[in-house]
Amino acid sequence: MKLLIIDDERSIRNSLKEILADEGYEVDVAEDGSIGCEKAEKERYDAIFCDIKMPNMDGIEVLDKLHRDGVDSAVIMISGHGDIDTAVECIKKGAFDFIQKPLDLNRILITIKNATDKATLVKETTRLTNETTRLTKKVYGQQMIGESPAILRIKEMIDRVAPTDARVLITGANGTGKELVARSLHQKSNRSALPYIEVNCAAIPSELIESELFGHEKGAFTSAIKQHKGKFEQADGGTLFLDEIGDMSLAAQAKVLRVLQEKKLSRVGSDKDIQVDVRVIAATNKNLKDEIAKGNFREDLYHRLSVILIQVPSLDERKSDIPLLVDYFIGQICSETALSRREVDPEAMRLLTDKSWTGNIRELRNVVERLLILSGDRITADDVRAYVY
Repeated sequence: MKLLIIDDERSIRNSLKEILADEGYEVDVAEDGSIGCEKAEKERYDAIFCDIKMPNMDGIEVLDKLHRDGVDSAVIMISGHGDIDTAVECIKKGAFDFIQKPLDLNRILITIKNATDKATLVKETTRLTNETTRLTKKVYGQQMIGESPAILRIKEMIDRVAPTDARVLITGANGTGKELVARSLHQKSNRSALPYIEVNCAAIPSELIESELFGHEKGAFTSAIKQHKGKFEQADGGTLFLDEIGDMSLAAQAKVLRVLQEKKLSRVGSDKDIQVDVRVIAATNKNLKDEIAKGNFREDLYHRLSVILIQVPSLDERKSDIPLLVDYFIGQICSETALSRREVDPEAMRLLTDKSWTGNIRELRNVVERLLILSGDRITADDVRAYVY
């Protein structure tokens, strides 16, 4: 367990550090509030002891700043000039407890234990809430619709691979549902109650991708006004989905490879290593072997990512699923909007099934929505000819 002591009196902070270190705790100290806040932003402390009366930043100001910066450590206020009003104000501001000087070791140890028990309870409650939400909340795109041989093979592969921590590389054209495969792998894994973080590598400028993935320290570059945790840290314990990884720069690829090899990273502007436990799932619409031959993608990273390969078929390769998808999208769109449900005439469905879907499932959903808006009481073949072909 890691503790921080913020006190402007050297004798107090050093003696408290020695006592707590003898009890087996890892202890850092800070001689004023501003230094203490900087430490608390950079390190994760289980509890912070903070003196109320300090010259440049008092304890109440420290509490306010830690709250604004999103620091969730338990803050225990200490003071030799405490009274009931001060204690009440500290608790109202979010302090976990208030202890008067001279400090009593037994009281300190009990407070630390209570803070730890509370943190554990909050974490477990959050996990259970997330798990309940995952099981009960219907999220768009969670269902894999289709009974064609191609999609059944994908579903079987997901069921076999999801419970493992094996890295997966998902390939396929745009709009085929690669993101849905990745999400399904996470939902059926042992990490399902933990974070699932998505990153579209093609949508982030090359000069920002490293900061986005690995985070940065305050002042690492001009616009870095505060510390930022990257996607790998945000996904710690869970799953990180790197979409369109074929568009990632070679410099970022090298850093991703290091994380996969060593399970640790360093933020931009820092040389400190941070351990992470992340399952990486990647996807691309490119042929990465061709990109390797062109010098655009690292071969060693490809082999690290492609422990399991899943090729998602195009919609033209699973045309028997189109009626099921059309019916599913009609139900979904009507439930999300004020549109009334329509039936699709058999000839209209035949035309939809025969069409070449270069935009795949994404294009099909847009077409279904268009037909629902523009058609009459039924979706007819004439509607499909007028609004689709």
